Amino acid sequence: MNLEEAADNPSAIDPASLAEREIGPVTILFGYENGKYPFGNSMLVRGEKQTAIIDPCLGVIPRAGSLPDIDLVIHSHTHEDHIAATYLFKNKPWHAHAADGLGLESIEGLMTIYGFADGPVYDGFKHEIETRFNYPGAGDLHLFEDGHEFDLGGVQVKVIHTPGHTRGHCCLEVIWGETAADRLVYLGDIELTGFGPYYGDAWSDLEDFERSIEKLKHVDARYWLTFHHKGLVESHEQFLKMLDAFASMIDKREAALLDYIEAPRTLEEIVQHRFVYRPGYEGLMVDAIEERSMSMHLDRLVRDGRVAQEGDRYRALS
Repeated sequence: MNLEEAADNPSAIDPASLAEREIGPVTILFGYENGKYPFGNSMLVRGEKQTAIIDPCLGVIPRAGSLPDIDLVIHSHTHEDHIAATYLFKNKPWHAHAADGLGLESIEGLMTIYGFADGPVYDGFKHEIETRFNYPGAGDLHLFEDGHEFDLGGVQVKVIHTPGHTRGHCCLEVIWGETAADRLVYLGDIELTGFGPYYGDAWSDLEDFERSIEKLKHVDARYWLTFHHKGLVESHEQFLKMLDAFASMIDKREAALLDYIEAPRTLEEIVQHRFVYRPGYEGLMVDAIEERSMSMHLDRLVRDGRVAQEGDRYRALS
């Protein structure tokens, strides 16, 4: 079964083929191909009083028959791949940051977060979210803010608000002891990959993302888990190295942009040149993502006096 077949029919995946890892009260439910999109890595957190599932995704579906009783669902943010198995828990309370709750209230709210209101991109992506990603519809939604703690009974899940990817994106720190060795931080879509930070939605923000990265440098924990690709990182030192490499992609994109606009360029030319994706890469939302991402860089560069806007063209200043 290849990735596309697995995504189209996750219940056909043999659950025994999906890796798991237990660390203290946490069970990591690694997704197909280590959480490669559209799959991801979800988590169970068991306390003496309650069990939470964090970001139930496509990889939770084949495991549905073997899951323990779940008392609550916690979402790092409301993107399609992070809520793809939330429908399994319609009778349980759902929790999300107040700035992202709109995405779980209605499909239209989720499309607002992405920034699509109508047209072929809206129609195509909405259909995919409703079908492949099992949009759950409205549920028993509870909203939290930065610093909120879920007490599961001897185990706490602490909210670290890390906006940028979305307005309400959060990391979740699981604490079961007194030292950093008894802490795991779930990073959501701060993925630590070579692709770098993603800030291409209507509710994304480049400078918020940079502040969130800096905030995480001051969190002390042994274990770090990404939703996609990298998976589990088992030392604070290694996490910091990977976080710096991840963040460096912002500067690399900006430097490449400045090189490209040494000659005046329109935003359309900048979008087609590709700075987030590889040159020539095409996809349903790629142009919109490139435009939003690079517009944030251009706005900052113009504000800082490093780029001039001349009519519909942008030019780097010496």
